[in-house]
Amino acid sequence: MVLLEFSMTPMDKGESVSEQVSRSLEIIDKSGLPYKLNPMGTVIEGEFDEVISVVKACFERMSQDCARISTTIKMDYRQGRTGRLEAKIKSVENRLGKELSK
Repeated sequence: MVLLEFSMTPMDKGESVSEQVSRSLEIIDKSGLPYKLNPMGTVIEGEFDEVISVVKACFERMSQDCARISTTIKMDYRQGRTGRLEAKIKSVENRLGKELSK
């Protein structure tokens, strides 16, 4: 399974890009894959082809009306593991003996 974190930002739409980002979140949500939005991007969990397909769909949608797009992608593969969106955080919380700020 892959955890993929990405951020895709149009460079030609001014300071606020929530409209374009929300369109990507619609695509991510409809994919059915587990995900978490954070202030700097989105983390998706799934098989390699699934998560890359979602990123591609987001890019294709954004490129329809954005002339310049900045994208960062970070990926972590671990064979045979699922549910890592939650498990990685729980592991750290267990070591600390407390829940972390959400």
